[in-house]
Amino acid sequence: MTDILEDRLTLSREARDLLFLEARTANSFADTAVSDEQVRAIYDLVKYAPTSMNQQPLRIVLLRSAGARGRLISHLARANRQKSEEAPLVALLAADLNFHDRLPEVFPHVPAARDMYRDTALRKQSAQFNATLQLAYFIIGVRAAGLCAGPIVGYDEAGINHDFFPEGDRCVLAVVNIGLPGADPWHPRLPRLSYEDVVTVA
Repeated sequence: MTDILEDRLTLSREARDLLFLEARTANSFADTAVSDEQVRAIYDLVKYAPTSMNQQPLRIVLLRSAGARGRLISHLARANRQKSEEAPLVALLAADLNFHDRLPEVFPHVPAARDMYRDTALRKQSAQFNATLQLAYFIIGVRAAGLCAGPIVGYDEAGINHDFFPEGDRCVLAVVNIGLPGADPWHPRLPRLSYEDVVTVA
């Protein structure tokens, strides 16, 4: 496997380790703050990754106040609460269901782009799909900054949406704990499916 990667990828071994091979989902974090400047650097990197029609529907809420974090934690599954209580930074990642209002700005060469998403169901589906793509890019960006991400989807979705997005214009996709790894942060790495299990040729 290592030889194949060395021969076929232009990404350096250090970068491959940082982003994929040695990167892990952290379950505990060091008591080291994550600054706004670090988050800005992460976003300014990953914002260039592709979305359909350049929609960019991801919206990120950084929960820095004790009150906001407490509100979020009340909606998390009990098994996830301690992780988010102790993480240096918790980000709430959501899809903007009115992303189409920005299409004249971000997709200006198609003047009718906004009207293509007048249907509410179509717009929600597209917003959630493309924001989920951006969520994955965001996690890779966190790793690129030398930090660890701990994404969580075990929560009361309706409760979070009601509490944080009461106008109904956004919907939560994931909670992501961010920081440097703490003591004993990893579970044993789980198996991955092989190329042969996943890839077919038609």
